[in-house]
Amino acid sequence: MPEDAPERVEGHTTRRVLVTGAASGLGAALTAAFRARGDEVLATDVVSTPLDHRDGPVEHREHDVLRLDVTSDDDWAAALATVEERWGGLDILVNNAGVAGGGRIDVAGLDEWEWITGINLFGVVRGCRTFVPMLKRQRSGQIVNVASLAGLVHPAGMASYNAVKAGVVALTETLGHELAPYDVGASVVCPSYFRTNLMDSLRGADEALGGVVTALVETSPFTADEIAAAVLAGLDAGEEVILPDPAARAAWELKQTDRAAYVDQMRRQAARLDQLA
Repeated sequence: MPEDAPERVEGHTTRRVLVTGAASGLGAALTAAFRARGDEVLATDVVSTPLDHRDGPVEHREHDVLRLDVTSDDDWAAALATVEERWGGLDILVNNAGVAGGGRIDVAGLDEWEWITGINLFGVVRGCRTFVPMLKRQRSGQIVNVASLAGLVHPAGMASYNAVKAGVVALTETLGHELAPYDVGASVVCPSYFRTNLMDSLRGADEALGGVVTALVETSPFTADEIAAAVLAGLDAGEEVILPDPAARAAWELKQTDRAAYVDQMRRQAARLDQLA
């Protein structure tokens, strides 16, 4: 076995995995977690120099890295060609790439809405459209779309982010129904705030919201490694909606079981946001 080959997990069948947004944050953590199991991973990202989830250099074999801008049809076509040439198929597609954004409806501009929609929603749509024909031909495979707790629970000041992540949740459920006859699964990942460099991509006119969300990310008790481990555990369990941390599970349960308390909490958060502004 080559020195740079991942350690094999006993009893584990090696899978072929493509991860978007793999240069840092959750994408890098997922890439490392899959490789630790012995899976082959094509790590893709719009940046040319891969980083790991600790924001330091990470060693990749050159053929395991591919530049992929999820808004580019040409880049997705190149990714498909690379997978076909190298592996002849794909077992897991992880649509993880995304950016941070949001803002109150009368503060955030339409340009901000178009930017976040193009990446966080249409980037996932493009990935699924690119690889679903292959998965259907194989009659096997798994799509993993990384959304957010914001796709299920919708706090004030984050309309655009909530909307695109809710779109990813809806898309994933729809694909699960469409692809079940082909033995292809679809799972959506909905984490709460966790420590990552996602806020480096934040843009928008609503500075009050930016400050609040940045603080929540920086003070979260959860790491990208922990979220990645929970995602793989959810996939092992066959979960279609993966809530990988206790905060996400608690918030979703509150919305389902005590709507009045949930609404009261959301309204109080909205009032605080206006006070900060």
